[in-house]
Amino acid sequence: MTDSTPAIRPSILHLPAGPWSTVLDCLCAHFPAIAREVWLQRMAQGKVLDADDRPIGPAHPYRQGLRVQYFREVAQETRIPFDERVLYADEHLIVADKPHFLPVMPAGEYVEETLQARLARRLGNPDLVPLHRIDRPTAGLVMFSAEPSTRGLYQALFRERRIDKRYEAIAPALPHLEFPLLRATRLVPGEPFFRMREGEGEPNSFTRLEVIERNGEWWRYRLYPISGKKHQLRVHMAALGAGIRNDTFYPRLNDERDAPDDYKRPLKLLAQTLDFVDPVNGLPRHFESDLALDWD
Repeated sequence: MTDSTPAIRPSILHLPAGPWSTVLDCLCAHFPAIAREVWLQRMAQGKVLDADDRPIGPAHPYRQGLRVQYFREVAQETRIPFDERVLYADEHLIVADKPHFLPVMPAGEYVEETLQARLARRLGNPDLVPLHRIDRPTAGLVMFSAEPSTRGLYQALFRERRIDKRYEAIAPALPHLEFPLLRATRLVPGEPFFRMREGEGEPNSFTRLEVIERNGEWWRYRLYPISGKKHQLRVHMAALGAGIRNDTFYPRLNDERDAPDDYKRPLKLLAQTLDFVDPVNGLPRHFESDLALDWD
């Protein structure tokens, strides 16, 4: 791998069946939105590799099933002006505080400006993989696997619900409800495709809610997601009539959602604590974010 290759795991493509004579021709046909010049540039920079991390050039012959590794890029990627903080690191596990606005993983217009890419560069470990995700607007704790051989043990914590998560949120007051309360509903895909909504049927999402501070029309809530559905906390709060402060998706989709991020108006949602028994050494683990939500 060349020195110019970023310290992050590549995307993988096993070449499909087709009439191409070179890997380059196949990539151009498989990804029509990416110009041939872009693939040529990536190859020149050593960012297209075979299964043994050897660079693939423009004349490399096509072969069905060939495993190709490639590194995504975004031209003029926007710098997120907030820094992550590593709270814990050992040979198996990394725990970091993610700032608001920073994505966890590469997607869409973000590749290098993601928590995964930043940590991979900082720690020199391209094998870092997030064990769970929080939304880009949400701040707080994210756990990463640093060692492939023990990754499955930590992934099982989330799959089997053997990890306790606590969030904090600032949202409108709900004086007509009694707390603590449990919200148990069925979450289904909404419109547009990136939103969720509550639907009919057996509940598949569960959140316990408490009120910990009152400040006029705004209250500070403690949220315990028992399940881990997409946008669960944001949908549950909005359905109760208390959409989380500065949420551009719920309860209504903000018409200015495609505008540049307003860094003065972060979503008031924080992944605050994680508690579990470490599956590698059997020790109880407690991690707490150093971040805090202000009222403004």
